[in-house]
Amino acid sequence: MRSALSATVAFVTLLAAPACAADAILSGAVTSAAGEKMGGVTVSAKAEGATITTTVFTDADGHYYFPPMAAGKYRVWAQALSFATAKGETELATNATQDFSLKPMDDYFRQLPGDLVIAALPEENEQDKKMKRIVRSVCTGCHTPSYILQHRFDEQGWTAILDLMKHVNVYGIYQGADHKATGVIDYNEKELAAYLAKARGPQSDVHIRLRARPSGEAARVVFREYDVPIDPDAHETPDMIGNDGSDWSRGTPSTLIPGYGVHDAWLDLTGNIWFTCNVPNHHVTIARIDAKTGAFKPLKVDAANGFAAPTHGLTRDPNGILWFNINPGKGGLGRLDPKTEKIEVFIPPQGMSPTGGATTVDFDGKGYIWASSPSGALRFDPKEERFMEFKSKTYKTENGTGVTYGLAADRDGHGWWAEMTLDIIGHGDPATGMASEIKLPPLKAELDRASDEDRAFYALYAPPDFNSPFPWSQGPRRMGADKNGDVLWVGDSWGANLARIDTRTSEVSFVPLPGAQQPYHAVVDSRHRVWTNAWMTDQVLRYDPASKTWTTFDLPTRGSEARYVSLLEQDGKMQVVLPYFRARKVAVMSFRSEDDMAALKAQTGK
Repeated sequence: MRSALSATVAFVTLLAAPACAADAILSGAVTSAAGEKMGGVTVSAKAEGATITTTVFTDADGHYYFPPMAAGKYRVWAQALSFATAKGETELATNATQDFSLKPMDDYFRQLPGDLVIAALPEENEQDKKMKRIVRSVCTGCHTPSYILQHRFDEQGWTAILDLMKHVNVYGIYQGADHKATGVIDYNEKELAAYLAKARGPQSDVHIRLRARPSGEAARVVFREYDVPIDPDAHETPDMIGNDGSDWSRGTPSTLIPGYGVHDAWLDLTGNIWFTCNVPNHHVTIARIDAKTGAFKPLKVDAANGFAAPTHGLTRDPNGILWFNINPGKGGLGRLDPKTEKIEVFIPPQGMSPTGGATTVDFDGKGYIWASSPSGALRFDPKEERFMEFKSKTYKTENGTGVTYGLAADRDGHGWWAEMTLDIIGHGDPATGMASEIKLPPLKAELDRASDEDRAFYALYAPPDFNSPFPWSQGPRRMGADKNGDVLWVGDSWGANLARIDTRTSEVSFVPLPGAQQPYHAVVDSRHRVWTNAWMTDQVLRYDPASKTWTTFDLPTRGSEARYVSLLEQDGKMQVVLPYFRARKVAVMSFRSEDDMAALKAQTGK
């Protein structure tokens, strides 16, 4: 069933200062208080009255160079882990210089990104390792570990927090005392409270190991972060909400809502940003941000309940058309041409599953659009406007229901989807209309660590949702197919690896992430390299299968909780898009060569 809906534009907000000639370069040097040159320092600038923050990094000599920026008054700040944030202001009319000297901090735990927080927790014995695993997976199943662990509590305080957490959903909303408690927390609560009080109690027992700051390619990138406005129905201002993660010394932001749930985001072929919103509101089904000015434009499709129809997954097909799941009453697909901003909605016929759950949308190499459904996947034919359904082979079990999470489609026209709770990858073959599956092996070290009592409990345990895994779960979340090859890459959130699946033979192997990072999504570029957002921390990582090497890029915001990563490869250049769910921003990362940096240095006379 098809309906052509002209999206209602609820309001348009110009979120940036008036555009001016971008011909001035801001540069400077960063040193320690002792006068040492500091490479890899994060330096950010934001024009007065604007909502676009630009960030660069210092080079090996401690110098930084912004790209040409519009004239105006800018706030500028520099930060590095274990140092206090240095702040300044500059008037940019012609090339300007702003130097910083960073002073060390005594207690910098609140600055830490999530992976370093987890790494700092004690693991002196098998019991510590067992509890650390549960904290890493179940206790941070719906938020970055830097959020809760930035604070300290005694054992009684941690018990109270665990009592709350086991009844809270992914959006931080308390479900009530009658809600079925998260079993893993409930079963291990006493031991968890004791461990957390040991690690983050009055006498914090942590061992912080800082990683190297960005260098080389990772220090040449430029980030532009676009603020997403607050839902006007919340009747709050940015000042009332406060921390947005820009100043690491303030810790990880606590606010998920109000605002719009910035879930998936893409650049269109003209370079503007589009994002989906899965948080209930009256204004946004999908929204556009002008990449040059920051102007925000929401588009709304009415839902049956009077709200804006929610969206979650998003993709851009080779023709530049945006496809997303949408639920105006029953979950279907939305089609948006960025040129006309007209939205068309396609609803699966009666008797067929809707799109739904943590929906992901993708396109295959044959021109079809795929979307996850709660119990499998749907394929949509844009020409015939017809859906085809694939049901998961294994769905309801004694140990949980295989609700679909991520989905991807390969170049041969096949669909793949993740049953996160069950560690199963589903496969749909349109030629036969049949579904098959691949079962991922459990994490052996965690299985071996479980006691007989633990095994007896988990044998009868059925997780209430995919954010309450078994300690040995892989947790396949979101995935990406190589559109120029025959490989599917799966982000195993709990397993801390990328599963590599040959789409022709179904052979499975695993690539561990550095630092036991937790991948959320995987996407493959035209050079077969895999990009994944490490959602437990503030990094995006790139894996090169040819050289078997990783490159990590630090995000400028603390507590970003990016749940998606997308790419725009155009005219020999690449941009990487990262929507910040917690911090309510969308980041676009672009790259600069050594020649680009040399040209900037020449322009500044340095």
